[in-house]
Amino acid sequence: MKLSFFDKLCCPFDKSGLQLEVYLQDEEKNVIEGLMTCTSCKRYFPIAYGVPIMTPDEYRERQLERPLLEKWKPDFEPQGFLSTP
Repeated sequence: MKLSFFDKLCCPFDKSGLQLEVYLQDEEKNVIEGLMTCTSCKRYFPIAYGVPIMTPDEYRERQLERPLLEKWKPDFEPQGFLSTP
């Protein structure tokens, strides 16, 4: 994902701004792996293989996102989607 694209994104739930943490970039500074967090509702949206995952909660798959979160931020306490067992 190009960093200039991030400037156009907002939280799909409440339209608030997003905070970006970059974990892996390529030579052109494109984000390959990262985590976007809503500044208001605290939902998180991973970036995997350069693709931001911003699907509605009911369509997200915990088992696919959990390894990324554990890799990037082992102590991360997500709000909303993954906070319930």
